[in-house]
Amino acid sequence: MDKNEYMKEALKEAQKAYRKGEVPVGAVIVRRDEIIARGHNLRETGKSPLAHAEIIAIGKAAEKLGGWRLTESQIYVTIEPCVMCAGAIMQARIDEVFIGAMDPKAGGAGSVYYLLGDGLLYHVPKVVKGVLEDECSAIMKEFFRELRRK
Repeated sequence: MDKNEYMKEALKEAQKAYRKGEVPVGAVIVRRDEIIARGHNLRETGKSPLAHAEIIAIGKAAEKLGGWRLTESQIYVTIEPCVMCAGAIMQARIDEVFIGAMDPKAGGAGSVYYLLGDGLLYHVPKVVKGVLEDECSAIMKEFFRELRRK
């Protein structure tokens, strides 16, 4: 699979969040060309500020691999990770981050803060932005448009 196909899988996770009334963010973690974990936002459902798509996927990947180091892995996330999630990505030693759309209000990978590439911390993943950007942006816009209508 290529980066667009993996991002389509992350979009499927975002759609799951949308159907649950959650902010539609999805993530998948890939290692050696295999999806090893998936996650979508569950903050409202789980009543937890930690239940972001990336955090859920990282937890599942660590459990599957039996350790916290997710080297040789890539994460595909539909919306730019926040500062908490960017920190978790670095802590997990994920090698590459593929981002759909940027988040100009809370992004931690260049929009507001640049945790993932400032070079000040011990682990700096490669960041690729704009993967299926239109599709990733559209699901967020539709979610908030619908929320405002209600």
